[in-house]
Amino acid sequence: MQKRQFIPFAAVKSQKAIVVDSTHANGVMLSHWRGAPTPAEIRDNTSAAIVLHALRQRLPQLDLPYVSANHFDIDGFVGVWALLNPERALENEELLRQMAVIGDFRELDLNHPLAGEALKLVCWINAKERELFYKPFAADQADEKEAAQCVQKFRYFLREFGHVLQDPDWERGAWEEEVGSVLLGYRDIYKPDTKLTRHPEIGLIIVETPHPVHYYALFSRTQGFDMVLACYGQNRYELEYKYTTWVDLASRPTLPRLTLAPLAGRLNQLEKSGRRWTHDSVTDTGPLLRLDGDRLTRTEAYDNPTDREIYSSSIPVGQLIEEVVNHYRKGYSGIQPKYNWTWKEVREIQPGI
Repeated sequence: MQKRQFIPFAAVKSQKAIVVDSTHANGVMLSHWRGAPTPAEIRDNTSAAIVLHALRQRLPQLDLPYVSANHFDIDGFVGVWALLNPERALENEELLRQMAVIGDFRELDLNHPLAGEALKLVCWINAKERELFYKPFAADQADEKEAAQCVQKFRYFLREFGHVLQDPDWERGAWEEEVGSVLLGYRDIYKPDTKLTRHPEIGLIIVETPHPVHYYALFSRTQGFDMVLACYGQNRYELEYKYTTWVDLASRPTLPRLTLAPLAGRLNQLEKSGRRWTHDSVTDTGPLLRLDGDRLTRTEAYDNPTDREIYSSSIPVGQLIEEVVNHYRKGYSGIQPKYNWTWKEVREIQPGI
């Protein structure tokens, strides 16, 4: 079996490589990114799962000595590590798959027998990333961008991950705080005072719960949905398109993202708090619609809802929900879910975005 090594993304220009969770003209791409030319026979929801399929099927294109990625996240890291440690990766295939789902889509399912162990590993990576390096998207503000800065993260985690995989409890001190926060939120999301309302025809799930919770808890009940309207106590709201509509999801068809601008405009007509409803571009990884959202950096928007202030609206919860549901019912009228939307198709549906 080919012995491989990780190289910086800039080196792929001169060294043909397996490119994970990214795209490059000089690479063999194993990526769920929208439009990536990943072979049909190995497509899956996460890039890590695509890599594991490729290893399991001994894809001939993997006969290359180099592996790279243009950013560091858990899904991409798991894919890179698997290519460098193929035998061990296949021995732990389902655990690694769970890590990628939790890390990328934030969909924790503690009914899965390996989800608890996967959560520990994900939270260990999160903790060490914050302690030793920089938070996700923080490189946007630096002179040296993510593709260059992430190399230091890859080198550290590629060196250290193997022993933590063997026994995550060795690193309990690193992951314990975040795992505890997730589990508390998970408990709250399953309490009777949390109400779920599902609108599958528009891909929307509404979560009414008293307090903000960790993303891994909030999204634990959102599998199969692509928009989450979180309604917290004191009329605090956030509407978010999940990452499931930024990638080419293999398991089910999806609706295209619609620009959040008209809905923000309508809510601003109703808002009397003195704050303004703002929105991210639909091409962002997880665009948010919220009060004063334009004050958040990308790093803050990516952080958990528990780590940012969510402002009270003057709009009652029932009215807010009605406005959101009616807006998307009208917006998606005549549009059918399908696989592999292109950004060109998304733009043609709504010129000007």
